[in-house]
Amino acid sequence: MNYITTYCHINSESCKVNGAIVAENTGENWLKDLYLNLGIKYPKFHKMDTLSQVAFLASEFLIRSNEDIGKYKEDEIALIFSNKTSSLNTDIKYQNSYENGGTASPAMFVYTLPNILLGEISIRNKWYGEHIFTLFPTFNQKYFVDYPEALLGEYTKACLCGWVEVNNDKIEAFLFFIEKKASKQLNLLHTEQNIERLYKQANG
Repeated sequence: MNYITTYCHINSESCKVNGAIVAENTGENWLKDLYLNLGIKYPKFHKMDTLSQVAFLASEFLIRSNEDIGKYKEDEIALIFSNKTSSLNTDIKYQNSYENGGTASPAMFVYTLPNILLGEISIRNKWYGEHIFTLFPTFNQKYFVDYPEALLGEYTKACLCGWVEVNNDKIEAFLFFIEKKASKQLNLLHTEQNIERLYKQANG
């Protein structure tokens, strides 16, 4: 049996870890406020696009709430992410950078693929396991059961899964951690029903 042991949700209003609010949007620079809330020094954060920033922040809050994550080797955690609109938000900004300014932004071009956020999380944590980013029209709980179940085995011991969507001013990140063994955390069975319930709870 596999278990969901931690989850984090960030939207435009709040940041929740395991269902509990840990920060609320005060109307200032929300993502910067969350970064400061973490008390970390990671200058590269400020160069990321919004999609990567949201995923990065959610992963940081999730990792802090699960003390067992540190026990895994660098290649034992897989990253399985998806969304609906890919990197469209950044693509539009990139297009505007050369239409309005006459020069395309190389720094912004880096983020015109959604899987770059996987690289940002991996570099930060020195994780070198399996990675995949897929697109779906809506949140797909079946995918987040079938794919991790196929990976978890002799080499992959845990999966960090996430739905991360940025569309104009609307942001959403729902990340959850799956482990092969029960831990001190939530210990919810890794089922479609539980994933759907947590996702709806996070959006409720």
